[in-house]
Amino acid sequence: MIEHLTSLPVLLPMLAGVLLLMPPCGKNKSIRRIASVVFSAITFLFSVALLLKVQADGTQVYAIGDWSAPFGIVLVADPLSTLLVCLTTLLSVVCVLYASAGDDEKGSFFHPLVHFLILGVNGAFLTGDAFNLFVFFEVLLIASYALLMHGGDKKNTRAALQYVIMNLVGSAVFLIALGVLYGVLGTLNMADMAQKVTLLQGDDVYLAKIGGLLLLVVFALKGALLPLHLWLPNTYATAMPIVAALFAIMTKVGVYSMMRVYTLIFGDEAGELSHMAQNWLWWLALATIAMGAIGVLASQDLRKLVANLVIVSVGTLVALVAVQTVEASSAAIYYLVHSTLVTAALFILADLIARQRGKVADRITAGTPVSQPMLLGACFIIASVAVIGMPPLSGFIAKVWLLKETLDAEYAMVFWPLYLLASLAVLVGVSKAGSTVFWNHQGKATESARQERVHPAQLVALLILISGAPLMSVFAGQLSEYAIDAATQLHDFEGNINVILIGEQ
Repeated sequence: MIEHLTSLPVLLPMLAGVLLLMPPCGKNKSIRRIASVVFSAITFLFSVALLLKVQADGTQVYAIGDWSAPFGIVLVADPLSTLLVCLTTLLSVVCVLYASAGDDEKGSFFHPLVHFLILGVNGAFLTGDAFNLFVFFEVLLIASYALLMHGGDKKNTRAALQYVIMNLVGSAVFLIALGVLYGVLGTLNMADMAQKVTLLQGDDVYLAKIGGLLLLVVFALKGALLPLHLWLPNTYATAMPIVAALFAIMTKVGVYSMMRVYTLIFGDEAGELSHMAQNWLWWLALATIAMGAIGVLASQDLRKLVANLVIVSVGTLVALVAVQTVEASSAAIYYLVHSTLVTAALFILADLIARQRGKVADRITAGTPVSQPMLLGACFIIASVAVIGMPPLSGFIAKVWLLKETLDAEYAMVFWPLYLLASLAVLVGVSKAGSTVFWNHQGKATESARQERVHPAQLVALLILISGAPLMSVFAGQLSEYAIDAATQLHDFEGNINVILIGEQ
């Protein structure tokens, strides 16, 4: 089992998705829910075990079919990929637990689809091959198409159609980019590509640059960078909130892919193609932060507000990726975990608030009071303090860290004022939303709204996510050390080549 540990975060969700479609899980609601939660928990535990093994023994390379790289398909578990796998599987536990309170009955095959989505996301984080990155992208996208329609109406259909069309175009561009790169390099193993990029000459350099920039378009679409972000606000705001909470990790797949490709393949050792996307990433990141901040101020309901917070977080992460230093990457890793947990928690909070406000739902306007103001209000304050970046929670640590690491960056004179103004916009937008929802009451709650209480399963799921911000603050020392180790390994060109292609630590 230990020697196959690297493959389990991919194999277990696939097995769970298949078994949940078969009797008795497929027909019995209670058994299906229990089995889904158990499978999610087991996958999370094995993911943690893999992280501990990587910490103890270094990067793990799993050659599928015992065909070693670059000829075979390999899964690569290093500190960064295993951390994100643990984050993904934790989100899956939270989401299936929350949905088991009743949301899973609003459509068909919710639980199998969640596990197939996790299969795709985990595979994207672990793969060491660019073509299989495309394959896992398609797996997670197919599952996400169906999840968007879960419990949907006309608004969901319209937003889902836009999402599907954009991603189908992105998939076509991805294939074209891989074809160009394979034609030039003769390989799609990322470590082997990194070696061969340094040897390119003449017209091959320009062809490789075209392929690399086409990949940037794909990753910008997946990560929701401006101007390819237009699908995200409506898609996340109209999806079922628990689905939107699970999708909090989806944009991070695009950011992670940028970190891998433009650090390993087109990083310091890429010769003429070294850091070829850096200027593009800077300006795209700055524009995305600005647009997300404007969206936060303009949002008229809580889910749209949180969706725009996701856009701000993506822009911030990509700005850190553009710095191309170990220190900036370590800050990005810490911020990535923080932003994923807090935005997922806010999507769930928006749903619980909407359930208790009757017809007003989650709109940021005067309405009936929620039936559990102390519980939901306290959770909203914690999540808001974290997402705004105020002390003493993880958002403040992440903000100070990223500002420190961008102080000497090329575009620091633009990034600092823009990011601080965006933080002010987030403060104003979130404060306005919270004060309106919890203090500006109009009329009395209906009987049905008063009877709408937080289900125990929903409460457990919410508390798991809400506890992330204070825990990341309490254990900031250990987490920052881990983030620095992960970033150091990410930027270690020779180390990555030796581990994946030669098998030496």
